[in-house]
Amino acid sequence: MKTVRASGKKSKAKVRKKRGTVGRKQRTGNRKQIRSRPLVLSSAERTDRINKIRILPELVEAAIAGLNDQQLDTPYRDGGWTVRQVVHHLADSHMNAVVRTRLILAENNPPLKGYDQEVWAELPDVRMPVNASLAIIRGLHARWATLFESIPETAWTRTGLHTENGEMSVEDILITYSHHGENHVGQITGLRAAKNW
Repeated sequence: MKTVRASGKKSKAKVRKKRGTVGRKQRTGNRKQIRSRPLVLSSAERTDRINKIRILPELVEAAIAGLNDQQLDTPYRDGGWTVRQVVHHLADSHMNAVVRTRLILAENNPPLKGYDQEVWAELPDVRMPVNASLAIIRGLHARWATLFESIPETAWTRTGLHTENGEMSVEDILITYSHHGENHVGQITGLRAAKNW
């Protein structure tokens, strides 16, 4: 706790560092108000999106099943990432998204750091077998779906400030990443169909 000075004089009011927890009521005064915005998804749509988060690991595993190293190292399109890079990217991207989700739920309008996905896709560990990233995706998505299913209605509108995308709510993260995973699975299955693998 720190003492706050008002007009150069010491105030008796003490203020805690800005932190918020899921379910805590909004407070005003010396505490920063929790930022929120209107919901977009219905409860049924949200449940559908959470299910997409939950089943993504199975979809990724099915999409790459039986592919050899040469196939995993094939770009899904001209100038695009390889299948291997896509799988590692899903682990990287969704780890960041889970951290952002948790920050928004635990703090009031926290900063949400972006990262350069093109640089990450070229780091040396992307040459590893995909099993390590599949394990991350499995565990991450099980926890993430459970977290999404467990939060109160008021938590969906909580926001953070992304360094590249601006204000993002918990609901925005659900919408973005339920589509993100499907999109990358589609890239892999599209390549397999085009190559008749």
